[in-house]
Amino acid sequence: MDQPQKAMADSVPPNKHPTGLYILFTTEMWERFAYYGMRALLVYYMIKCIFLPENAIHVMGYGLVKRTLEWVFGPLSTQALSSQIYGLYTGFVYLAPIFGGTIADRWLGQRKAVVVGGIIMAIAEFMLMKQSLFFPALLMMIVGNGFFKPNISTQVGNLYAPGDHRRDRAFSVFYVGINVGATLSPFIAGTLGENVSPYGRWGFFSAGIGMILGLIIYLWGQRHLAPDNVMKRASATDAKPVEPLTPDDWKKIWALIVLCLLNIPFWTVYEQQGNTLALWVDSNTNRMIWGWEMPATWYQSFNAIMIVAFTPVVLAFWRWQEKRKTEPSSLAKMAIGCILLGVSFLVLLPQTHVVDAGGKASLLSITLCTAIFTLGELYLSPVGLSLVTKLSPPRLVSMMMGMWFMSSFFGDYLCGYIGAYWEKMSHANFFLLLMALACASGLCMFALLKPLKKAIGHGHEEVVDV
Repeated sequence: MDQPQKAMADSVPPNKHPTGLYILFTTEMWERFAYYGMRALLVYYMIKCIFLPENAIHVMGYGLVKRTLEWVFGPLSTQALSSQIYGLYTGFVYLAPIFGGTIADRWLGQRKAVVVGGIIMAIAEFMLMKQSLFFPALLMMIVGNGFFKPNISTQVGNLYAPGDHRRDRAFSVFYVGINVGATLSPFIAGTLGENVSPYGRWGFFSAGIGMILGLIIYLWGQRHLAPDNVMKRASATDAKPVEPLTPDDWKKIWALIVLCLLNIPFWTVYEQQGNTLALWVDSNTNRMIWGWEMPATWYQSFNAIMIVAFTPVVLAFWRWQEKRKTEPSSLAKMAIGCILLGVSFLVLLPQTHVVDAGGKASLLSITLCTAIFTLGELYLSPVGLSLVTKLSPPRLVSMMMGMWFMSSFFGDYLCGYIGAYWEKMSHANFFLLLMALACASGLCMFALLKPLKKAIGHGHEEVVDV
């Protein structure tokens, strides 16, 4: 394992990326195949299969979970219960990284944490094949993701020296890997889960196989990765005492915390695509294409396909703006992303009148809505990931990446909480609520641009573009 530690010194042309980026790209692609494969099935699996009265009695922990949620929220329909569980699960998936990141920073190291997390998630996918193990499998997925998610992302940043202009672009390339996996999973895992009996089982099996493939590629490509912080400490010839954080460090940390708080509404709205928008597509959208009905789970690939297609266009647009010195700062890009997410729901509002009149919404409308909020995601998510690796003190980078994902915890939980109102509100009012949440977050970011820039760009040439 001596040679891998020289990855940072590999001779790479200044406008190209190191091989390690593509190892991490492919690993993340297969992990996201596994995650989004099961997510494409999750709400349908609960509503159409395991929460049916004849099946629910065999699901370990079902009674306890249902009684607990109803004690907090009152009586819940099957749809409302499924939305709450979806929100709790996807929320805790993004809370766990703060613990997995801390463990990796202090003891385990990012490389070992990725392997541990991948093994746990693969086991969890296979556990989902047995309906009675549904809740233990979700818990395993949460734990595994906690180890995997922050530590794969921070390794992208490790490949680049401070101030390297390729870092932001690298995270956009890495983000494509995420969405190639998310594109494939509904077609493979979703189709198998929907159409091969018993419901869901073989979709989860294919997701588990995907996770194993990702682990194999990651282990094979170790020599191309940069050493993580634990490896650097172990190889240091002169151990230096840990220096306290500087005032500039604390300014950056607090600025990141503020950004995480402002991200919460974004993820609350964005994650509806796996929750209420999935129900909209399943029950209220005309999915007929030239006499063939598209499976509802295939909608979950729309966003991912668009990310793969739009990323080169967005990067080219940013390069065009950069040459003209008009490229928005990282913070402004994130604010624009929130506004685009909110505006996307204007496309669905006219379709609610069609549905209320007994008709079906057009597939084109949900496609256009998804295209707009996909652009919003490209302006926010990869930019935010890059910003965390640039601003975080090196010894805390995985923990801070976990904190970044913590905003998704609150956002995903609120996604489930708000999703429980899907059957209680008119669809028009529901979409207006989503639009208001996203746009309000973007406007707050714009309002705080100057103080945040002052905090995170202070005396640090690497982040002058914030």
